[in-house]
Amino acid sequence: MIIVEDSGRGYRRVVASPKPQDIVEIDTVKTLLEAGEIVIACGGGGIPVVREGNHLRGVGAVIDKDFASSLMAEKIDADSFVVLTAVEKVAIKFGTPEQEWLSELTIDATNKYIADKEFAEGSMLPKVIAAMNFATSKSGRKALITSLEKAAEGLSGKTGTWIRS
Repeated sequence: MIIVEDSGRGYRRVVASPKPQDIVEIDTVKTLLEAGEIVIACGGGGIPVVREGNHLRGVGAVIDKDFASSLMAEKIDADSFVVLTAVEKVAIKFGTPEQEWLSELTIDATNKYIADKEFAEGSMLPKVIAAMNFATSKSGRKALITSLEKAAEGLSGKTGTWIRS
């Protein structure tokens, strides 16, 4: 077991953070959606398990909520994927005098900004990667990153950052 200091907030155990491979209860989610229900899922990323024969066994890991949500959006064949965060738009040079808010990101530009380390790990980076993964998973898909307060405006195209393939 590895224990590390957590930014002056105490200590925490370090565990693996694998990318999600599947959504175990996807059939239940689809059934609920088809019945017109509102489904809230993957908020904490889900419970990490491994399949052993016909059984699932919990493992000491965490699943990133953005990657799990992106995978779920793919599995339910969504056209759009919305990532809600603390800011209205994605920015490059975040927190500097040169900060630039982005309304639209192409896949090429997104990859360049990722390579240039424009997005903070554990913060905006997984959101941008998850949005890009969804947008590139099928022709015509798009992803929006914005704040909860601006979600309706974002969906109507007035704000937020859109990533399209």
